[in-house]
Amino acid sequence: MRFNVGDHVHVHALGKGIVREVRSGGRCLIEIKGRSLLVHERELSPVEQRKRSSPSGPSDAQIAFPSRSHVPDSLDLHGMTADEAVSALETFLSDAVLAGLPEVRVIHGRSGGKLRAAVHGRLKRMPSVRAFGLDHANPGVTIVAF
Repeated sequence: MRFNVGDHVHVHALGKGIVREVRSGGRCLIEIKGRSLLVHERELSPVEQRKRSSPSGPSDAQIAFPSRSHVPDSLDLHGMTADEAVSALETFLSDAVLAGLPEVRVIHGRSGGKLRAAVHGRLKRMPSVRAFGLDHANPGVTIVAF
């Protein structure tokens, strides 16, 4: 089944979401509870929308998504704890994906490696991340591709 941007869908085992982008190979970028996930169409089923008698919030057409000009292409995690860094990383990557950035840079520093380990651990579990690795010119930076 083909889905379009703005369609309400059910992602099997994850819940209801909205199609934010349709990609090649039958993949769709789905927003669920403020998070973006890249899933295959076969994992989706349409959700029938009920008409509301009085609107309680903005419609999908009124929701503004971040544009490329408003989303930076790098995030500096210096001075953060590992938990703070992971939380900031998730928000940053969600905004970057919704803005359509092809890749971003995450600055975690070189000393100790705790932030780098936390960042890489979280990136491994994010379906919207296609690839990531250390910048060859600066091992204190991880480049993330979507």
